[in-house]
Amino acid sequence: MTPATNTPQTVRAVFRQCLKAAGICLLIGCSSTGSATSTSGSNTQAAATPTLTTSAALNGAQVVTLSSQTSGATIYYTTDGSSPTTASPVYEAPFLVDSNLTVNAMAVAPGYSNSAVSSQSFAPNIPSGTLVWSTDFSNATSANGQPNPSVWTYDTGAGGWGNNELEDYCAWNSSAAPCSSSAPNVYVGADGYLHIVAEQPSAGSYTSARIKTQGLFSFQYGRIEFRAEVPEGQGLWPAAWLLGNSVATVNWPACGEMDVLERVNAATSPDWNKGSIHGAGFTGNSIGTVYDFPAGQTAATWHTYGMIWSKSAVSYYIDNPTNTYATFTPSSLSGLSGAVWPFDSGPAFILLNLAVGGQWPGAPNSSTAFPAQMLVDYVHIYTN
Repeated sequence: MTPATNTPQTVRAVFRQCLKAAGICLLIGCSSTGSATSTSGSNTQAAATPTLTTSAALNGAQVVTLSSQTSGATIYYTTDGSSPTTASPVYEAPFLVDSNLTVNAMAVAPGYSNSAVSSQSFAPNIPSGTLVWSTDFSNATSANGQPNPSVWTYDTGAGGWGNNELEDYCAWNSSAAPCSSSAPNVYVGADGYLHIVAEQPSAGSYTSARIKTQGLFSFQYGRIEFRAEVPEGQGLWPAAWLLGNSVATVNWPACGEMDVLERVNAATSPDWNKGSIHGAGFTGNSIGTVYDFPAGQTAATWHTYGMIWSKSAVSYYIDNPTNTYATFTPSSLSGLSGAVWPFDSGPAFILLNLAVGGQWPGAPNSSTAFPAQMLVDYVHIYTN
């Protein structure tokens, strides 16, 4: 066999063929088929266009789910008809659509160019005040039941939860110590109520539950109601509240927090509830209003705790949506250094819990009765 002539051109050609055969194309700008590509090292293939699916809520409302077949893709979306960018909200969970709008979505993944934009318009034309989503904690059996796992999940464990609290949070039917399935901390009873139960399994040890819709359901704007009966005792802290879906990407408090039902310790005269908002630059007690129950009423009886959430406004009421006791707007942040209004940045998810101890409200004492339980009849969402 006659050896090839060893010219510089031949050497380069042989070197190129060897690299291609080894699948090494970054330095020479080749593709697996030999065609020219970008020398940036990125795949010019576009990420898969997001798929939009819907499931029926109530009275014409829909729950929208977005997905992409590209592994590791982040989906950015808008609901105002504009084209999504990487500055748009990140899709974190199915969200409720109960008004006329257009969802546009784009997938972004490392090594891919941005996907095409998928788009779907909705025109449900639902009247104001219509019930569009509900979880009523029904149970047709005589045994304790699991809260709907397609809607509810759990925070679990100890660690103080940012407030030096004393409880271990337990999931449904958990038997991992100190949780006990024989003394459950969360269940739907045969009475048709969600039970969140704080227990004291031993001296200085407390268990309870924090149930949430994170990753499963969220909404933005509307009127949400919790019909609940809460325990009152030193060291007890029942709450019904919301966190922005963006907690997964920007963390708390930048995600925004809206507290609808919140009170601590034993009953007072007058008894009370506090409606608050929290965000970057306004945590703690900086923006909140106390509602005093009418004479003779306490939080330990059934009440409807409500929030009306609209663009640039969050309002709270108890028992009567026409009688709000607090309204917060971006102007409420005036004078607070670094405060940023987060409540128009995307949907939020729902949380229900009963905390024990911590800096607020302080530790239980000998007057605190265990087990203590928070009962929830329903969570409803209505159109504004």
